[in-house]
Parts: sequence; C-alpha cells; structure tokens
Amino acid sequence: MTMDREQLADFLRRRRESLQPEDVGLPRGPRRRTGGLRREEVAVLAAMSTDYYTRLEQQRGPRPSEQMLASIARGLRLTLEERDHLLLLAGHTPPSRAAGGQHVSPGLMRILDRLADTPAQVMTALGETLVQTPPARALFGDETRFEGSMASVGYRWFVDPASRGVYPEEDHPVHARAFTADIRAVAAAQGPGSRAASLVAELLDASPEFAELWAAHEVGAGHSRQKRLQHPEVGVMHLECQVLHDPVQGHTLLILTAAPGSESAERLQLLSVIGAQELAG
Repeated sequence: MTMDREQLADFLRRRRESLQPEDVGLPRGPRRRTGGLRREEVAVLAAMSTDYYTRLEQQRGPRPSEQMLASIARGLRLTLEERDHLLLLAGHTPPSRAAGGQHVSPGLMRILDRLADTPAQVMTALGETLVQTPPARALFGDETRFEGSMASVGYRWFVDPASRGVYPEEDHPVHARAFTADIRAVAAAQGPGSRAASLVAELLDASPEFAELWAAHEVGAGHSRQKRLQHPEVGVMHLECQVLHDPVQGHTLLILTAAPGSESAERLQLLSVIGAQELAG
C-alpha cells in the first residue's frame, strides 16, 4: 500500500488541534494562546521526538512503522476507526478487530490521564503492558519496551530472574503459581493455535519451574488484590490492586493504591515524585 503523506499530515494536524491539554491530562499553562495541543506535547504523549512527529505533519521523513503509529494513536486518543484510518493513510493494513489488540480505547486513556500520580498501567490478557503512568514506570520499569514473548509479564517471570525484583523474595512462590494460573486461563479461553498456546509451549521448553507448576493443573490461583511491592529507593509497600476491564478490547487497567495515612501511602507518594523526575529527565 502507498503512503498518502498529504492526507496523513492533514489528519494528524486536525486531530492534534481538536484536543485540549486537559483532554490528555496535561496542564494548560498561563501563556497558551492557541487552541489544541502543541506538536511537542503530542510527541511526549506518543513517546517520540518532537522532530520526528513534526516531520510527519510536514509531509517529510520515512514511512512510520505500525508501532510508531500505535503510539501516536494512543497519544491522540484515537478511536479504533480513527486508528485504522491512520494506518491506511500511512500505507499499512489495519489489524483485525479481535479482542486483545494493542490499541487502548480513548475512554481507558482518559482514566489513565487522571492517574498521573498513581502507579497504573493498561495490559492485555497475556500480561503485555501497553501504557504506564510515570509512577508505574518508576516501580516496574518501562514494560512497554519488550517485544515478542518477552512482552508478557508472565513469560518474563519464568525466564528473566531480574523481573522478580519488584516483589519480596518470600512472595515469589505464590506469584509463580498466580502467573501460571493466569496463563492457563487465557490459553483455555483462546484455545489451541492461539498466541497463548504458543507462549505455553515456549515456557514448557524454557522453564522447569513453569513445567512443574503447569503439570499441577491448578486453576483459580490468580493474583491477590493485596500485594507487597518493593522499590530500591522507597522500600516495601503494602498496596491494593484495583482492576478495571475493557470488555471490547479485552484490556485490563491495573491501579495500585495504599491506605490513606499509612507508611505505604507516604512511600507511594515518594514513588510518584521519582516517576515525575524520571519523566522530566
């Protein structure tokens, strides 16, 4: 398919100009004279350089990848129809609309915008993180950078020991059982030949621990909402995980909170500061 640079640039500009800073969780600021978002603001929301985004609006530069376009679609809070239109203008074929896609709905993004000081992230059924708030990145690291099977938090748990560091060591066995149960539930729902089934096959080959837990055929051992998480700078926190489901896309929004006035709440507030500093850096 051929890229339509003129229409792509026009669509991006019009969508950018139709959004206000408060629509995407950004401060308006006292010196804003024009309506809509600035190009540099869209670039921040889409996790790319201002120069790269600017060249798209100026009909310059190479054809953006599907991954880049997905980031722009999330940044501009596009609907599925608008996301597909964006891909077509860039010369890509839109993916199927089956649940479990990578596009986060505008409604879920608006909720995430209001959680800027809270660890929160949107994940697929297979545990692939699509977008995170700054405190979530400070706590878990940038989980959106992974590709392939490594994008699944359950897969990383069994093949990458470093991924377990966010949980106290004495809690590792219960989390291993929970991740196995989560993967089993998705594999049962999606059936043979699915991505979940392929992930199971890879883990059975790569991890004796997973193979042993899988052989036990335990169900219903999912993650508890009460969690202990740790960070090298703030220590251990006792947190509660609230879950919001998007039934259309099959996504889950995870929100971590602490009891008001508790030591964990103070540590969570410090984590928010660390996340803001990392984002500014």
